[in-house]
Amino acid sequence: MVTDTEGYIHIIEYLTEHLSLFENSAPDSAHTDSVMSVIEQELADQIIMVCSQNEALTFNIRNTIIREVDAIVYDLEEILSGVVNNPVTPKQYTFIKEFSGLIKNLFDSEIHIILSSS
Repeated sequence: MVTDTEGYIHIIEYLTEHLSLFENSAPDSAHTDSVMSVIEQELADQIIMVCSQNEALTFNIRNTIIREVDAIVYDLEEILSGVVNNPVTPKQYTFIKEFSGLIKNLFDSEIHIILSSS
């Protein structure tokens, strides 16, 4: 659905261009959540929004979305493997929130295509 699109490749390239945000980052006492827990929460929030905004989605499409999100989380774990358990910094939090929004936009676009063709 989305992980095999050019848009997804561009989003991953965007992440790799900003990897310096995740390198040598000093923990901030304001955030006790790990990088991975923030990624999971932000993606979950965005996907819940996608599904609630598209009531016409079938059970199969919703399952496909869940599998795609699992694949995305796996990719992010691989890319950020050295820092996923570190406490998130404010800049990382902001980036993850923005990144999750980009993922949502990608799903929105693909869902629009699917629903338009059915």
